[in-house]
Amino acid sequence: MAFHAALVQLCSSDDPVANIPVLRDALREAAAAGATIALTPEVSNCVSTSATHQRNVLRREGDDPTLAALRTEAQALGIWVLIGSLALKTSDPDGRFANRSFLIDPQGDIRARYDKIHMFDVQVSETEVYRESAGFRPGTQAVVAQTPFAPLGLSICYDLRFPHLYRTLAQAGAQVLTVPAAFSPVTGAAHWETLLRARAIESGAFVLAPAQTGRHPAQRGRARSTYGHSMAVAPWGEVLLDMGDTPGVGLVEIDPDRARDARARVPSLAHDREFTSPEPLT
Repeated sequence: MAFHAALVQLCSSDDPVANIPVLRDALREAAAAGATIALTPEVSNCVSTSATHQRNVLRREGDDPTLAALRTEAQALGIWVLIGSLALKTSDPDGRFANRSFLIDPQGDIRARYDKIHMFDVQVSETEVYRESAGFRPGTQAVVAQTPFAPLGLSICYDLRFPHLYRTLAQAGAQVLTVPAAFSPVTGAAHWETLLRARAIESGAFVLAPAQTGRHPAQRGRARSTYGHSMAVAPWGEVLLDMGDTPGVGLVEIDPDRARDARARVPSLAHDREFTSPEPLT
């Protein structure tokens, strides 16, 4: 049965408390538009480049005000919510944070958690360098979550560059792949749409990718900019929604039968074969 998903595009600041009312308003708009599920971007609670600031404002999962507020809102509105991710403190001895996605049901209960597996450690240019693993510890568990409308395969941002993860999720039953993100403007312009469409086509699945956008207000540290262009892509590769670079809420209809049809037409998920890897070149 078809359902409606709402992608929430944000320009979150580095103040988690100030971001909560914006998130609440977006969920209310999504529910009023008829969404069954609303999806928010990566680090919905705090976009920050300062580890010192993050240590001051972030909380553990059990004490996080954003998670508590969105669980309450999901219950009040009677909708599912995919919190793209929250930056959270952990009990790790090295003090690194978690980049964790949450699936919340209409009763406000947490139905699934996913910690981002692949860390964004890249040098985009001489002036744009990221070392996500310095502040965040990677997850180790891929996650498919069952819902009444479709099985969801969870991922976060830089995971998008690792197609074997999405193949694994699709082979485990996921018909919808979620890719909440805070993509760099440089890599976003070059790769975002192409990678999203490729993951949809390879997996025969819908891809829902809510994104951060714009120049993010920062009390401390370097202010970040992100690409935006939250997207929904169909299993055959068509872009169903592109939200540009303006914050807001976009609605898209998802029919899981289209995933089943795409997989029947090109059943590549069942065509894996063992092969011998080449010797590394010297």
